[in-house]
Amino acid sequence: MFYHLLKYVLLGPLLRLVFRPRIEGLEHVPASGAAIVAGNHLSFSDHFLMPAVLKRRITFLAKAEYFTGPGVKGRLTAAFFRSAGQIPVDRSGKDAGQAAIREGLGVLGKGELLGIYPEGTRSHDGRLYKGKVGVAVMALKAGVPVVPCAMIGTFEAQPPGRKVPRIHPVVIRFGEPLDFSRYAGMENEKAVLRAVTDEIMYAILGLSGQEYVDRYAAVVKAEHEAAARERRFRRLPLS
Repeated sequence: MFYHLLKYVLLGPLLRLVFRPRIEGLEHVPASGAAIVAGNHLSFSDHFLMPAVLKRRITFLAKAEYFTGPGVKGRLTAAFFRSAGQIPVDRSGKDAGQAAIREGLGVLGKGELLGIYPEGTRSHDGRLYKGKVGVAVMALKAGVPVVPCAMIGTFEAQPPGRKVPRIHPVVIRFGEPLDFSRYAGMENEKAVLRAVTDEIMYAILGLSGQEYVDRYAAVVKAEHEAAARERRFRRLPLS
């Protein structure tokens, strides 16, 4: 109920008014049945812009931090994400990936659309990073197509750290569904999972035109943050 109110009455019209997104390839998203929509992840706004333009409901696996914030703001944020149909996933610990896969397969098992960001986190610099193989595991286990999606312009509209988006042209581009039925029953083969994931990322790259980095975004982001801390430490005055 709240999902449709949010999409058609509250947030959806506002997003369309502010960003005026140009939608390309919407016909590639299946009108019914289970499917994965795999996209690049450039901005916090991505969580809301893609669902706003799709004709069907889509459920994203959202990081658990959105549901566990302190105080009134934290409770409101958690209630908002739950009402919008998002599923919290704990990304810490060795079992985090398996938990995300279980949740995702549950959505697909109900014949619904599942939204995934294979990079695992937002890009801190606008480039496209190496995909994690969880998307391949789910696609092969559920036997569903993967629709690649590129968000273009959302990084400029709301880069990491910016709370209020600026007005900037946005393009949301969907590609033709990728069929991996040729790999049925091979979801435990590491080489197959890597090949499927790389094919998905290559399709996203072709739609987005981003620069590609063959490293995991979380690793590069951690290195970037460590370097920033080092620079700040060096600028501290000596006592």
